[in-house]
Amino acid sequence: MSCVTAYIGLGSNLEAPDQQVLFAIEQIAEIDQTELIAASRLYRSDPVGPGDQPDYINAVVAVKTSLRPLLLLDAMQVIEQDHGRVRHIRWGARTLDLDMLLYGEDIIENERLIVPHKEMHWRNFVLRPLADIAPELVLPTGQSLKKLLQTSGEKGLSAIADIPLPQPA
Repeated sequence: MSCVTAYIGLGSNLEAPDQQVLFAIEQIAEIDQTELIAASRLYRSDPVGPGDQPDYINAVVAVKTSLRPLLLLDAMQVIEQDHGRVRHIRWGARTLDLDMLLYGEDIIENERLIVPHKEMHWRNFVLRPLADIAPELVLPTGQSLKKLLQTSGEKGLSAIADIPLPQPA
């Protein structure tokens, strides 16, 4: 099978969120049949969701993978579980959230996975880091990342650090 470029969004707002995200990037780089090819800066963002939550740390990575989408999703969910991810409250605080944003040019909609990610179009904490690594990207829906960024704005978002890519062993 040939390789496809997939984009993965990362977010955390519990238990040293910057370290959660950085360690998750290292783990993504170790997924079988997958190569980490780019990582955005880290961003701090206002929380979206219920209650009084700490700010989030967000990033986006690009990978080349020969895994089918659901196998890549399975690997991502193992990483979330390794970080103690618990799914109790929608949009609640979490140690780690990994979202498959894009998988090549595919449009996927099933009970486990929707790609392009259904909420990425309005989330500046996804669009801005995605633009760090793929500024000219056009989504499979035909929407340009540049246009989406113009409407999402920068409110509640600030860049905090560049991410050094993990080096192959």
